[in-house]
Amino acid sequence: MECPNCHQNASRVIDSRPSDENRAIRRRRECENCGFRFTTFERIETAPLLVIKNDGTREPFSRKKILHGVMAAGQKRPITSQQFEQLVDHVENKVRKQGVSEISSKKIGQFVMDELADIDDVAYIRFASIYREFKDMSSFMKTMEDMMAKREKGN
Repeated sequence: MECPNCHQNASRVIDSRPSDENRAIRRRRECENCGFRFTTFERIETAPLLVIKNDGTREPFSRKKILHGVMAAGQKRPITSQQFEQLVDHVENKVRKQGVSEISSKKIGQFVMDELADIDDVAYIRFASIYREFKDMSSFMKTMEDMMAKREKGN
């Protein structure tokens, strides 16, 4: 592994442990040339997955794009970065379990909303206001009422 400090290819693993709910291995390395310590992650390479957007175009699946969207929806809310990461993990797992090479952005959006509903109502509504493209206030209010009814049934 190339050292990010001196760019030599001689490093040794000084610690290795499971990470990301056993979906990755975190390795702590030390450069044998300069002694610099750095961390690497080893993950399973997954098959490419394409997202079919609303306009019919296709683009590669992006965890970063989902993370950016949920972080924007959850801005100034009591949601930790770990919760955001776990949400994205859950959404990606649901997407990959579909067993398809292409999936619609609407389906991914629904997976995100399902996860957000369990974390924070305000973030859920913020995300829904963009994802569902409400045409008027009554459709927005209907979504809020549905969410509140679900909450009451759950309690």
